[in-house]
Amino acid sequence: MLNRLKLIAKQLLAIVWVRRAYEGTLRAVLEVLAANRLFSLVYSVLSIPSFNREQFAVLRGRRDYYRNLGRVRATRTELRRNVHRLEKGILMQPRRPVFALDYLVETIEFYERATRQHADGADGDIGELTWAYGVLGSYFSIVDGANPVVAGAKARYEATRAQFNPDDNGKVPYRRADSAQSSASYEDLLSLAQRRRSVRWFEQRPVPRELVDQALLVGRQSPSACNRLPYEFRIFDDPEMVKQVAAIPFGAAGYGHQVPTIAVVVGSLNHYFSPRDRHVIYVDSALAAMPFMLALETLGLASSVINWPDFEPLEAKMQKALNLDYDERVIMLIAIGYPDPEGLVAYSEKKSLDVIRRWNDLGR
Repeated sequence: MLNRLKLIAKQLLAIVWVRRAYEGTLRAVLEVLAANRLFSLVYSVLSIPSFNREQFAVLRGRRDYYRNLGRVRATRTELRRNVHRLEKGILMQPRRPVFALDYLVETIEFYERATRQHADGADGDIGELTWAYGVLGSYFSIVDGANPVVAGAKARYEATRAQFNPDDNGKVPYRRADSAQSSASYEDLLSLAQRRRSVRWFEQRPVPRELVDQALLVGRQSPSACNRLPYEFRIFDDPEMVKQVAAIPFGAAGYGHQVPTIAVVVGSLNHYFSPRDRHVIYVDSALAAMPFMLALETLGLASSVINWPDFEPLEAKMQKALNLDYDERVIMLIAIGYPDPEGLVAYSEKKSLDVIRRWNDLGR
């Protein structure tokens, strides 16, 4: 019955005067509801189905954040966040004699739990744990050790060496001047950016996994809020799986059947304890996706971002296909492959700088 009603509505909207009347009514309603935040509450109530998945995802993510604190995991977002906060205090100018007292003990507790799990044989990110070890050691070497909070935390840190004491202690803040100078020029980067275009037609040959991994090494260097990297690249290169996944979004219609490899970028809201951070998964994932695609270009591969609208039927279908939890949100899909040399790409004229750039303009 519902499908029948949808079909009738679609047929009615195909009639020009009906569509214009509908659009006119909609615009009038939007003028009223968008007048202020109080009126917008009416829309929020009427459109609960449109936003309920996001609201539930944020709530589920907050719950799982706290549940995860006691679980054995490969990566520990709470430790990553606090260690990065310590790094920012270390590099501050001028640096305070003592800092981070409000979260230092918490950080040590996170680190102790991680080292205990490591000693018990848990599979975890050794690089992450080594980084935490180095930054904590650097912190205790520069702050005033006479402070009782610092002294107590340092003693607990040193006690963990019986469980984890790596030889590598170099993952600490360093001088910018000591980093290697890149040989890539501005002209090189601009040329690469202009070369990259959304490619939708690919040669029918497999994409080597090692090339995808090389591109991901570039993507993961992107900035991420408190270094949490709250995303995964779910990559499919099995032909049947690729077809199944590529058939879900609207954006791959007409060419998804010949995509050799497809990546689903998934953000995880269980990295956050506060709803204020609910949009960080989109920012951080997008920051990682762009250099990933540029790196693919340097390796002879091409890509195309497949749009992923926040549309309940597609969300539910993708959730089932990928076995996603409710706090895992699809950010985008990326088609990957060797470009068909005869395939066309869109010219895609970009906006002028005067349109996208303003200097010292407060918009008043």
